[in-house]
Amino acid sequence: MNSHTAHENSEVRQNILDTGQRIMAGKGFSAVGLNEILTTAGVPKGSFYHYFNSKDAFGEALLERYFSEYLAEFDATLRKPGATTAQRLMIYWQQWQDNQSFLDCQGKCLAVKLAAEVADLSESMRSVLKRGTSGIVGRIAGAIDAGIEDGSLSVSHDPAAVAQSLYQLWVGASVMVKIVRNTEPFGTAMITTREMLHLAS
Repeated sequence: MNSHTAHENSEVRQNILDTGQRIMAGKGFSAVGLNEILTTAGVPKGSFYHYFNSKDAFGEALLERYFSEYLAEFDATLRKPGATTAQRLMIYWQQWQDNQSFLDCQGKCLAVKLAAEVADLSESMRSVLKRGTSGIVGRIAGAIDAGIEDGSLSVSHDPAAVAQSLYQLWVGASVMVKIVRNTEPFGTAMITTREMLHLAS
């Protein structure tokens, strides 16, 4: 395979993933057929299996890429210059709130959208979700440690346990936002987050 063909293949695969992410973030995994993704992406139906062995393999690739991009963005936020660690964490929660829109999240809410559904459907996708969410919780815990060190926040319990609780709080808030169709649960989550990190409101 020459480099031009490899590049074209990579672009087609990327296009299928981009399209799938946008559609599945809105409708879920089971409700979306491969035909809908391929038609929207403008890719011939027969070529899907050239890139993915199955719909599950596609789901895995989708989630792997999602978490890779998500964690890179989170790392960039945690390196934001001219801010304390506490401020960086609060920027992260604000970004979470902005990205988990109940109207149109443009694929940025994929993990929250698919978590409950695919964890029961596919062991391989559940494993990707577990690794990805562990990566997020690990970064929150590391940031809490750094915040304690720079004096910008404090916690009453083990930083790892607080990080786990915070992540669960925000996932729950994201689900509630979809149910009530307003952002009030995020406001509550923000207040609780500030209390857990001992930040002035």
